[in-house]
Amino acid sequence: MKTRYIVAGMSLSAAGLLAIADFEGFRPEAYIPVKGDVPTIGFGHTADVKLGQSVTVPEALSLLREDVRDAEQAVKNCIEVPLAQEEFDAFVSFAFNVGTANFCGSTLVKKANAKDYDGACHELKRWVFKGRTKIAGLVNRRDLEFLRCMGELSDEDSR
Repeated sequence: MKTRYIVAGMSLSAAGLLAIADFEGFRPEAYIPVKGDVPTIGFGHTADVKLGQSVTVPEALSLLREDVRDAEQAVKNCIEVPLAQEEFDAFVSFAFNVGTANFCGSTLVKKANAKDYDGACHELKRWVFKGRTKIAGLVNRRDLEFLRCMGELSDEDSR
């Protein structure tokens, strides 16, 4: 049985932060990750990024921490039920990737708030498309987020 905590007092674990950094990878120069996407830099940072822009690793880590705080806050604002740490970590990673508005409006949040925890975790696997194109990198990310959410992924497996 998972131990669940009030979400307001939770924060992303070190393993969760490392998983997000690993999923995103580091890019010092702004780029377009997938056709039709927005410019991205560092470890998946997108706010106010322009092509031609560059960052150092320390700058990118600072941006990552700010972006993670936004994703954590979205989970805290939209999830009304207690979560296990691994569920919280998976949901923060998901919110980081799809955006806070998409996270809060998702069926995943509705299922979590109905205490359908397994159903909420399964929703992660649906978010693997950019338009109508299935993206292999998103399939891999969602598989790992799902395993983490279900408590089936050790910290060593996520690296």
